[in-house]
Amino acid sequence: MGLILGLLSLGVFISFRIFNFADITAEGSITLGASIAAAMIVAGYPPLTATLVALAGGFLAGALTGILHTRFNINGLLSGILVMTALYSVNLHVMGKSNIPLMSEKTVITFFENIETLFPGTSGNISLPGGVIPAKDIFVLGCILALTSLTGWLLYLFLKSNFGTAMRATGNNQQMIRALGVNTNAMMITGLGISNALIALSGALLAQYQGFADVQMGIGMMVLGLASVIIGEALIGEKTLGYLIAGAIVGSVIFRLLVAVALRLGMNPNDLKIITAVFVFIALILPGMMKKKRGVEKP
Repeated sequence: MGLILGLLSLGVFISFRIFNFADITAEGSITLGASIAAAMIVAGYPPLTATLVALAGGFLAGALTGILHTRFNINGLLSGILVMTALYSVNLHVMGKSNIPLMSEKTVITFFENIETLFPGTSGNISLPGGVIPAKDIFVLGCILALTSLTGWLLYLFLKSNFGTAMRATGNNQQMIRALGVNTNAMMITGLGISNALIALSGALLAQYQGFADVQMGIGMMVLGLASVIIGEALIGEKTLGYLIAGAIVGSVIFRLLVAVALRLGMNPNDLKIITAVFVFIALILPGMMKKKRGVEKP
C-alpha cells in the first residue's frame, strides 16, 4: 500500500514542490480514480482500460483546478477546494452509490497474482523471517514496485525534458520564464493535470488492491502525500531532482510502515487520523530542527 500511495506522493510532489501549489484537489481526484476504475470493472470493462480511464479523469480534474486558478484568478487553495467539493458529487454519480465492492471481480491486482502461475514451483507460501507469506503477495509486491519505480523514472525523464524544464522554471520564477515566451498558464494547467492523473492512478490501484472503492476514501490523503514528500526529503538529504522523486516514494513507504507499527503496538484504529497528524507534525518540524542542530555544531 505504501508503494501504491507512492504514486500519490509523486502527484503531490509536482503540485507542492514544482509549483508551490497547495492542491486540495488530491482528496477528490484519488477517489475519482477509484470510483471510475471500480465502476468500469463492475460494468465489465477490462481492468487496464478502467485504470487508464481513471488516470485520464484525474488529469481533467487537475486541469480544471488549473483553469480556475489561471483563467479566473481564483486563489489556488480555493480552486482546489471548489473542484474537490464538486468531485464528491461526481464520484457518487460515477459509482451510483457510496461503496462498490470488487472482491469478486478480476482486477489489475488479480493479474499480478496470476503471474505466479508462470513460474512453476513458486505456488503456496514462502517462509520469511517475519512469518509465512503467500507467494502471490510477493508477486503483487514486485509488480507494484516495478510499476511505481517505472512511473518515477518516467516522471524524472519528463521533468528533465525541455517541456519539463520549462514547467519547473514556471514554478521557480514565472516572470522570468514568461519573458522567454513560455505560456505559464498552460504550464500550470498541464502540471496540475499530470499531478492529479498520478493521484487518480494511485486511487484506481488502491481500490483494486483493497477490494472496494468508497466515496470517503480520499479524506486526509493530501496530508498523507505531503507528509511522504517531506519525510523523503528529510531522509534522502539530496536536493537533486532524481533523489527528490525517489524520496517521495520512499517517504510514502516509511509513512505506511510507521502507521502499521503504531497499530501493532496496540493503538486504537479509531486514532489513525491522530497518529497521522502526529507523524505529519514531526515530519514538518524535524528538518528545521536538524538544520538548527547542524548550525550549532559548526565551529
